[in-house]
Amino acid sequence: MRDRPRGGSRRVGDVSTAALEPAPDTADVPELVVGFDLDMTLIDSRPGIQAVWDLLAAETGVPIDTDLVVSRLGPPLTWEMANWFPPEQVDAMVARYREHYPSHAITGSLPLPGVAESLAAIRALRGRTMVVSAKYTPSVRLHLEHLGLDVDEPVGDLHGAEKGTALREHQATIYVGDHTADIDGAHAAGALAVSVATGPFTADELRAYGADVVLNDLTEFPAWLDEYVLEQRLEALMRRLSTYDKMVVAFSGGADSAFLLAAAARAIGPANVVAATAISPSLPAAELEPAARFADTIGVRHVTPHTHEMEREGYQANSGARCYFCKAELVETLQPIADEFGITAIATGTNADDAIAGFRPGIRAAFERGALTPLKDARLTKAQIRTASRSWGLETSDKPAAACLSSRIAYGIRITPNLLARVDRAEQALRSRLTSYGVQNVRVRDLGDSASIEIDAALLDQVDQESLVNAVMAEGFPAARVDPRGFRSGSMNERLPEPEKYRNL
Repeated sequence: MRDRPRGGSRRVGDVSTAALEPAPDTADVPELVVGFDLDMTLIDSRPGIQAVWDLLAAETGVPIDTDLVVSRLGPPLTWEMANWFPPEQVDAMVARYREHYPSHAITGSLPLPGVAESLAAIRALRGRTMVVSAKYTPSVRLHLEHLGLDVDEPVGDLHGAEKGTALREHQATIYVGDHTADIDGAHAAGALAVSVATGPFTADELRAYGADVVLNDLTEFPAWLDEYVLEQRLEALMRRLSTYDKMVVAFSGGADSAFLLAAAARAIGPANVVAATAISPSLPAAELEPAARFADTIGVRHVTPHTHEMEREGYQANSGARCYFCKAELVETLQPIADEFGITAIATGTNADDAIAGFRPGIRAAFERGALTPLKDARLTKAQIRTASRSWGLETSDKPAAACLSSRIAYGIRITPNLLARVDRAEQALRSRLTSYGVQNVRVRDLGDSASIEIDAALLDQVDQESLVNAVMAEGFPAARVDPRGFRSGSMNERLPEPEKYRNL
């Protein structure tokens, strides 16, 4: 059996101890961390704040122009309080204000347009968020909790350039605010200052003060962020690829490896790139011809080595670590090809989403054998890869995910070529029946005594499910049923005993 990884790691069961650890982060770009101001950036807190000031005025008899107060939110509370009370009373009035705040200011505040979408856009890009505000920290938390805003780190009691301290500590790369003081905070941290004209300053005033980017409001932020981050990550990818004279790309034919292949051809020239599509029982038969055609269209050499993962006991045993042995076989098979062409760089299409998805032991196996992950290192997500592929005119931009056939076999069922071939035939039979419906995703999951059929959820009510069941049984499955939840990538992991054991493989 050929299941010994290079490097001599001590073995536990079927997998090396090294494979039980996540592959190190080798990113070429910093993690996306976006900070936000709170008042008039994320929320309109003016009604609630005005209510508290009105209460103070009523309690003390001091004539406070509360309209003026809420027109200039941003500076610390003590600064504003000093405009209405003598110095010796400021601290006491601040304390009284904070006593009233939870009961009178929180429920009166509303999220500004675009807030939820902006936070979601950051999450989609695998980024983190923080709020850095001059407001009292407990009040910051109360606002976020009340509105259900998903923020990783709330920080209060900082104003102007002082905000740079927290932004630097959390390595924020972008800071969004509505005040000129927020621009000071961003620049103090070396972050990009993004201003929204939803506070006391106009867009022209913010731009004149030194904002790097000025938006009318947060509804414009997601589109700007997507474009900005994609540009940054693509630049990082091309910089990295251009450092290699030649490269072998492990090319499955899917959207990720196709984009990597095209990027490498652009960076170092197609004559210096080799696309390697491994042929084995786990490769769906329909994938090979399109892969060869794609490689030909961009002018790179295409080779089709045979891999022998079936000879590895760890692969056949089909535990949660199965992919470790598959990827080990792949990289070790590609190494002699790279040597033949005088190439030192072997790269896979692993992306940033793969790195955090769990159940990815293959990433570690490839890393141990020196394979590169340029897409992951540029923090490119699956969605970004598809967006960039469309902009480059790549035919793979909308290609459905097509994991290897072994991913269809329930963990614990020993993998054989016959089982893989049966799944492949069944899926081809389903695709032929569903072509007219515009089907994207089809999976036949081999559960041992039956098959689970997964298709796009939107099609479940449109198709004759009985005909799908009959088609699958005609290929040799004793029983089958259509999963009412529809297609779900990685759904076999739901059936894996002790899933956390494999989560970070």
